[in-house]
Amino acid sequence: MKMEEIKNIVLDNLNVSVILLDEKLKILYANSATESLFDTSSFRVVGKSILNFLKEYDEDPQSSQIDFSAIDKAMNDYRPFTQREVCLQLPDKANITVDFTVSPIIHGSKKMLLLEIQQVERLIQLNKEQGFLDTHKSARNLIRDLAHEIKNPLGGIKGAAQLLSDDLGNRQELREFTNIISKETDRLSKLVDQMLGSNTLPKFTLLNIHEVIEHVVSLIEKETMGSININKVYDPSIPEISGDRGKLTQAFLNIMLNSVQALSDYKTANPMIEVTTSIERNQIIRGIHHRMNCCIQIVDNGPGVSEEMLDCMFFPSISGKVGGTGLGLSISQSAIDVHHGLIKCENKSGKTFFYIYLPLEKKYEA
Repeated sequence: MKMEEIKNIVLDNLNVSVILLDEKLKILYANSATESLFDTSSFRVVGKSILNFLKEYDEDPQSSQIDFSAIDKAMNDYRPFTQREVCLQLPDKANITVDFTVSPIIHGSKKMLLLEIQQVERLIQLNKEQGFLDTHKSARNLIRDLAHEIKNPLGGIKGAAQLLSDDLGNRQELREFTNIISKETDRLSKLVDQMLGSNTLPKFTLLNIHEVIEHVVSLIEKETMGSININKVYDPSIPEISGDRGKLTQAFLNIMLNSVQALSDYKTANPMIEVTTSIERNQIIRGIHHRMNCCIQIVDNGPGVSEEMLDCMFFPSISGKVGGTGLGLSISQSAIDVHHGLIKCENKSGKTFFYIYLPLEKKYEA
């Protein structure tokens, strides 16, 4: 095999878009990754000005993120430059985030530029997910420490209230206050127990994920008495997974109850929840590549989640809802953590999407 053929094979199998420009910033060459990224062909782009070519994919031409002058300056001053996290709009209207790297090249007497375009949204998402998981873990540890500190004196407070109540004899008007102390102590104790979470180790068994979902759906249907339309789209090819049935049930139930609450509060017309399962391949979860994953998607047509809430909705908090503790989604996150999985939430097309990813290729140990 000739060296020229080897070079072409390497360039056409790179995941990075590579474009070679002449001195007038016209495209001399574009590799296969470029064709795939921009849904075009080398035949259509060779000879085009790179500035005009990129303007076709500029998300907002009026306030462009692309530094076109820097590309021109790189050729004139013969200096490399990198521009990071630039948003482009693809032909299918999807937005992607890329890094631009421009490197000057001299070939004989000819000046050229090598432009590399690399998609980075997945890397940004991975960093965001890892930061979220680290923050969630720190928050859970802090909550547990605080809960222990609160729980320790509660027993003493309740015991003292009971002794005081006994000493009061028939003075009912005063015993009413000691009863309030006892009841509120019990309420705080239950709240602290919820904050601490379950102390039981997970029990992993092989289970059918659809049986777990069906059980949760039946509970939701009883709760809502048929007022919310629940659609289910299952992938029958998903194999049995190794999981803790109780923790997975609690995770899915809390997420669906959150959807029910949002639909009820917003008084959504024709309220709907859709549960979809599928196999997702080659996902990176917690920095580990998983070849096969079960994805459970829970969608509702409620009001959506504000951008501010998206970053903190899985953290333990005090709920403003009547009878709520603000721990439901945090408990779901912890339950999925035990399964080495991941939960994500997004707003798309006026709907709220929850994605739960569970790796399939190995069993877990407690």
